[in-house]
Amino acid sequence: MATIADLISILEGMNGIIQENKDFLTQLDMPIGDSDHGINMARGFQAVADKLPSLAEKDAGTILKTVGMTLVSTVGGASGPLYGTAFMKAAVVANGKTELTMEDFLSMLDAAVEGVKFRGKSTTGEQTMLDAMVPALEAMKAASGSAGEILAAGLDAAQVGVENTKGMIATKGRASYLGERSLGHQDPGATSFALLLSVIAKHFA
Repeated sequence: MATIADLISILEGMNGIIQENKDFLTQLDMPIGDSDHGINMARGFQAVADKLPSLAEKDAGTILKTVGMTLVSTVGGASGPLYGTAFMKAAVVANGKTELTMEDFLSMLDAAVEGVKFRGKSTTGEQTMLDAMVPALEAMKAASGSAGEILAAGLDAAQVGVENTKGMIATKGRASYLGERSLGHQDPGATSFALLLSVIAKHFA
């Protein structure tokens, strides 16, 4: 069971891991994107972190909606609308809740995935963040045990998904302009999702 304090702590951790990996994410984006994924994500999650102190008394839905809206307004490129949508769809599931179960989390991630698919007009196998999100969700739905064990299974699947993007030809986003030249490149969005999931998994390990 996750409390509001857990949620705030996780969001702070997400900002921390994005700041730490800002340059790495930007380097991944250089050959296939606008060379700004890390910079944009770092700006967005810093803006989220700045708002967290004012959200400590709010419910999970309100917090996640604020995160989503902040990311949409501060993260440039495709990542802002996609990550913003993911958090805002999760917020609908979490609306009014001050405690979240593993079942709640899986429902939130389910809603986030559907939101990203719809917003990006994309599916798996197209070298996008969905190639980490969907395997993670499927692995967690199939897993059993403690929250920590379920999240660890999801993180493993997300990391395999990230690795698998190297073998895909991008058909969505800026990378799609490269066609077969996108082969061999690791998708920055899938990578940033795996980093964010690692914060949740570590929190409950």
